[in-house]
Amino acid sequence: MNGRWIANTNYQEQLLDTTWEQAIFKINDLNSIAALTYHINYYLEGLLMAFEHGKLEISDKYSFDIPPIRSKADWNALVDRFLKNAATFADNIAQFEENLFDQPFIDKKYGSYLRNIEGVIEHSYYHLGQISLIKKLILQSE
Repeated sequence: MNGRWIANTNYQEQLLDTTWEQAIFKINDLNSIAALTYHINYYLEGLLMAFEHGKLEISDKYSFDIPPIRSKADWNALVDRFLKNAATFADNIAQFEENLFDQPFIDKKYGSYLRNIEGVIEHSYYHLGQISLIKKLILQSE
């Protein structure tokens, strides 16, 4: 969320100074910054619910179903929700017992807790890179 060790940037740095107009700006067929933020948050929320209730109730087909962002308030609400969920996700993982990481995540077909946690981290870094590049393109076009 706020570290700079691997990517030399982070989600807070990339999102907090992004305007809502920049967030929804589309460059060719690339996803918008808002869509990518929603997408990553969708998975974080889904995993947080799974941690809490023991059920995985998210589906990839809905992961880009972002509600319209029509104002600064809409954008800020999405960013705030995402950053809160990211912090909660990190806090939850820090509280896990060591032996949980090797256990099946909800169902054996999903692999272990560790596999899913690593997957979310890698997925998040992938999209952080996209957001960073898209933001640079937007700033160059302004």
